[in-house]
Amino acid sequence: MAKVTVHFEDKNLDSRTLEGDFKGTSLLDLIEDNGMHLNSNCGAVCACSTCHVYIEEGDEYLKEITDREEDFIDRAIDPTLESRLGCQCEILDNSAEITVKVPNQDNIIGHEH
Repeated sequence: MAKVTVHFEDKNLDSRTLEGDFKGTSLLDLIEDNGMHLNSNCGAVCACSTCHVYIEEGDEYLKEITDREEDFIDRAIDPTLESRLGCQCEILDNSAEITVKVPNQDNIIGHEH
């Protein structure tokens, strides 16, 4: 079973750890499907940066970053070397152990789910 821990920069939101068969699932879908929120203005087609997240652990269990994704990460708020787009982070293996931090969503104008 894969294990994904989701932390939030917003201190009003509690961290969650999810375990299950997540192979082939994006972090965006996993977060949204489990009652948490991550903006996604473009509909998960790698055409914006609103689903920006930080991968703290387990990047080796995620689909490799593309040049297109890197271009959009450059447009995100406060990108770092650990930045990825949640819509592009497909989990590759059910033995994955991933820790992700969701940046504060307050400054993102966009689609609320």
